Amino acid sequence: MNSQKNIHFEISERKLLLRFFDVISVLLALYLVGFLFHFKYFTFSATNYYWTIVLTIYINAFGAVFEMYNLQVASNHFQVLKSTVLTTTATVVFYLLTPVFSPQLPKNRLQLLVFYLVVFIGLYSWRMIYVRFLASNRFVQKVVLICDREQVEELILGLESVDPHYKIIGYVNSDNSIADNFEYHYVRCLKRDELSLFVKDNGISELVVASQKTDGITVDLYHQLLQLLESGITIREYTQVYESKTLRIPVQYIARDFYRFFPFSRSNQNKLYLSIVRFFEIGLSLLGISIGLVLIPIILIGNVFWNKGKLFYTQERVGKDSVAFEIIKFRTMIKNAETRGAVFATTNDSRVTKFGKFLRKTRIDEFPQFINILKGDMAIIGPRPERPFFVNEIAQIMPFYETRHIIKPGLTGWAQVNYAYGEKMEDSLIKLQYDLYYIKHRSVYLDLSIAFKTISTVLFYRGQ
Repeated sequence: MNSQKNIHFEISERKLLLRFFDVISVLLALYLVGFLFHFKYFTFSATNYYWTIVLTIYINAFGAVFEMYNLQVASNHFQVLKSTVLTTTATVVFYLLTPVFSPQLPKNRLQLLVFYLVVFIGLYSWRMIYVRFLASNRFVQKVVLICDREQVEELILGLESVDPHYKIIGYVNSDNSIADNFEYHYVRCLKRDELSLFVKDNGISELVVASQKTDGITVDLYHQLLQLLESGITIREYTQVYESKTLRIPVQYIARDFYRFFPFSRSNQNKLYLSIVRFFEIGLSLLGISIGLVLIPIILIGNVFWNKGKLFYTQERVGKDSVAFEIIKFRTMIKNAETRGAVFATTNDSRVTKFGKFLRKTRIDEFPQFINILKGDMAIIGPRPERPFFVNEIAQIMPFYETRHIIKPGLTGWAQVNYAYGEKMEDSLIKLQYDLYYIKHRSVYLDLSIAFKTISTVLFYRGQ
């Protein structure tokens, strides 16, 4: 009998672990090389403590940009190598370019090469330890679902696709109207009276209740859950787990009970937060417009040869409080692209020209939107503004869709950096979940996370 629960880490714990030991491994490697080989460029002392602080900031910042804290990337050998090389290169280059807060450049240039190699080896060695041990099956979190039978496949895929270390190995059918004999791959269907024994025998650490039919939670099952809770087993409601794992609001499971998710983030009414955000928006808008003006001659030439239409393209979008405004973009499609009416853009949309595809991938086509931001129609970060036609169409199917309009739409947002371009109604639902999560948890930390992910999107040429 295996009654002992496996050691496991939550997603937030894994990311914190990665960040902490990224810094520790690099600093330890630098200390050992300095101690053993008299490495002079980077030394530890009370007078130069800020060298360590700056290096720590760079490692964490560029690690975020190059997806070092994406758990899917962190568990893959090739992706880890790629991200480590990029993070090391950016960290070392920027560290060398800030001589006020970092050591003076040595006369012996070989020390710079040694510095690069030590940072890389320290970082990569720790990441290989993580892949080999901490990302292995010995740290898997085993879970049992209590749900209606028809929900099983969707719930399992929804959770396990996000966290590879979260394994649902059994479920209890809470629907009395359907016989409980359905099994999904390796997920065993459990009878109600064997739940406690199964939990103890298989080292289950968490029970997730997702039942929408409460009549299936019998008195006997309720008492078993109570006993398991008292014995230290975590019991959580599915929407809570879904939100913490996927970083989305599961609107499809909360029906009309959505109001229990209110109030949204206090930042939406925080005057100081909004003032600081607006200050940065104005500064970034002026910078973005300046860069756009420099790029216009090049874009104009490309537009003449490939797009063959007006350089700027305007379109009506829905903004804060459902007020419409004209969004400005560089043209990326052929002329008269919507002669048959408004349609969703697709991944390989034939209406997008070759030059237009380049502009979209690099996000250059969105530079004119800094004018919208400067005017106050848009924000830097927020839900992507949608067209009135699609808003009306989607709102009829999704009751909470117009909730996105309680804040300004954004140039980039939580949905844009986490999900691909929406081609159909199902994609709009997923993007809505991300948008509502941002509105609910809006904060400086989340804004910074989106900013770093946006940089990653541009650098890895993932724009749509």
